[in-house]
Amino acid sequence: MRIDISGQRSKHVDEFAGQMFDFVATLCDSAREVCPVFPGDPERIHWSFPDPGAVQGTDEERLQAFKQVARELASRLRPFLAIVERGQKRSPV
Repeated sequence: MRIDISGQRSKHVDEFAGQMFDFVATLCDSAREVCPVFPGDPERIHWSFPDPGAVQGTDEERLQAFKQVARELASRLRPFLAIVERGQKRSPV
């Protein structure tokens, strides 16, 4: 399954100031160090991925670096989302 992300853009964390979250995930070590405190004390998750934007090489090598990080991220998101979904079904209404 492919998801069209062509209309998406990177967003600075400041765009989310004041919003409530259940979870906050950081994906690189530098982001974890500067991640702000969000209201409501969300659970913090850190998955350390290499920055594919920092990869040097040919366009193909750089593309492969992005694809590798996307595969690794998907492999962590699937079980995480399943756990979150199960937790929501058990919560009282």
